[in-house]
Amino acid sequence: MDSTPDPHPSLRRILEGAGRPDLVELLGLQLSAPDLTSLLMAAMAARAERLAAPEVLRRYRTDRFSAPAEVPFRDLRRAEDGVIGATPASWTWVTLSPVAPLGTHSSVAGVHQNRVVTTTRSGDVAADPTNALALEAGRRRSAGEDVVRLASIQRVLRAQRFDAEAAYAHFTVFGLVTAGRSLEGHRFEREAVIEHLQIHLDGLQRLGADGIEVLLTDLTGGDGLGVIEDATTRWPAIEDVRIREDSERTEGRNYYEGVCFKVRATFGSRTFEIADGGVTDWTQRMLSDRHESLCISGAGLDRIALMLASRSDDAPA
Repeated sequence: MDSTPDPHPSLRRILEGAGRPDLVELLGLQLSAPDLTSLLMAAMAARAERLAAPEVLRRYRTDRFSAPAEVPFRDLRRAEDGVIGATPASWTWVTLSPVAPLGTHSSVAGVHQNRVVTTTRSGDVAADPTNALALEAGRRRSAGEDVVRLASIQRVLRAQRFDAEAAYAHFTVFGLVTAGRSLEGHRFEREAVIEHLQIHLDGLQRLGADGIEVLLTDLTGGDGLGVIEDATTRWPAIEDVRIREDSERTEGRNYYEGVCFKVRATFGSRTFEIADGGVTDWTQRMLSDRHESLCISGAGLDRIALMLASRSDDAPA
């Protein structure tokens, strides 16, 4: 019995029009990567040669991937400076490339390839700095480094559409990863999650957040690796910071392992979900070692910038 999935109607139309029902298999599997790159580059060059400047301008006006950011530059820069100042000197800052190897987001993070922008040269346009940072952490761990702490700020591009407020096609993400050896009692994971949370909290407080809420979710059905207890003990009554368990969270259950978290922040009258993170098995799979552990987190700086701009607009003259 043929188990090949039925192609999307638009793809079926293309294949039937070309008279080649095996075209996807030919391009995706039978051609070598260099040959496919050469073919796609020639095709894109032929299309580009037919485009006049007015047509490029028209495309620029309507292309959500190409449009400038909606957030004010100076407020975005303030948000970047805030999280940079909150990151301890023990962390290594990495200036990531705007592209990653093809399959980085799908093979490392399990994100469908249709949700990222793929290049003609077998690459992915960066969609999440933690994915590329995880590759770098895996490289450093395989080279013998002990605990690896990496940070980056990167403008990323995502193909899927979102209906939520301040959900843009491209935006800036502050990413953190901590890689190392899992220790007895999940001590490494517990300390890494708390360390990530501390940085996110410090950054938001430096930027003047009026309120911060940390939501912790145990994905094991147990004690969340002890992180929930650690967090409530570490930050028992910090002014304007609320820690609570979110047992109803559904997203991320095939993405994180053990424990995950969200951070929401309020500036003036606006509240946004700012950061998301948790423990993953990415370096375990990269290095084929079940004792490897990786904690990741990312914060959307455009949302902070919007709230900073909104607060400035509301301020009395």
